[in-house]
Amino acid sequence: MTAAARSAPDAVTVLSGGIGGAKLVLGMFSLLPPDRLTVIANCGDDLTLFGLRICPDADTLLYTLADEVHPEQGWGVAGDTFRALKRVQQLGGEAWFNLGDVDLGLHLYRTELLRQGTGLAEVTRRVAQSLGVTCRVLPMCEQSVTTRLETDDGPLDLQDYLVRRRAQPEVRRVTYGGASEAVPGPGVLDSIAGSRLIVVAPSNPFISIGPILAVPGVRGALQASRAVRVAVTPLVAGRALKGPTDKMMAEMGLPVSPLTVAQHYKDFLDVFVLDSQDEALRPRIESLGMRCLAAPTVMGDLPAKQALARAVLGLADLAGAAR
Repeated sequence: MTAAARSAPDAVTVLSGGIGGAKLVLGMFSLLPPDRLTVIANCGDDLTLFGLRICPDADTLLYTLADEVHPEQGWGVAGDTFRALKRVQQLGGEAWFNLGDVDLGLHLYRTELLRQGTGLAEVTRRVAQSLGVTCRVLPMCEQSVTTRLETDDGPLDLQDYLVRRRAQPEVRRVTYGGASEAVPGPGVLDSIAGSRLIVVAPSNPFISIGPILAVPGVRGALQASRAVRVAVTPLVAGRALKGPTDKMMAEMGLPVSPLTVAQHYKDFLDVFVLDSQDEALRPRIESLGMRCLAAPTVMGDLPAKQALARAVLGLADLAGAAR
């Protein structure tokens, strides 16, 4: 066990989407004892395709932690082939959502277990165990929650917008269909209540973290928590490093700034982590009633992921001492 792990908080919970959040989660996973880390995964972009239940964000987290993820894409399985999808296309079917052959095996397995009545949390646990992922990855809920975007092309489900239309339509509003009827998944509220540090990963606040917060009881649990609650910016120098966060914010009439993200979480946040390039915003963020740390947040390799993870883990004692 490393010195960083020995000095880390006893229990850490991370709220995360896919690619961006998975980078920070991997940094923490490499430093913490696995029984100290829990990841609450966004399910708002789940979809059913070819009759199969697909969980893009949870799967990206699992593939990343299992060291199987495609290194350039940040999603999917490294070295995967697409023969099945090519046959679908040859037969005249729709092939807009990239499903590799190995990836399909996971979706077949998940769908069959769900058909048999196994809950999504248990299915995810079994997948994690089979892939050698030793921390907990929890779906935000068991019920279907669908992230929808009101766009200039009409209402679109998230994957239709992101993948089929390549995030080109202009976004006016984001909603979460079914969220009001959902219930936090098994272990979600217990993890929040039992953590000393809670981290909102550098994921899109509206399409990755927003669905988690929309599940009744989650935001209230964060507000009530005695943990140190930290969010890491998804924006650096006015731009998103991955995905359409900056584009969406501008189209929804929001300032494309980490300050906007901090305001989005201010009802439960203790500390906001800003990229070093945006350090001038520190006083404005602190005026919201939270601490602010400026640190390098671009995670191009494992040492960079670990460096940011160490900085975030260190905030537990820094902020906790002021309570």
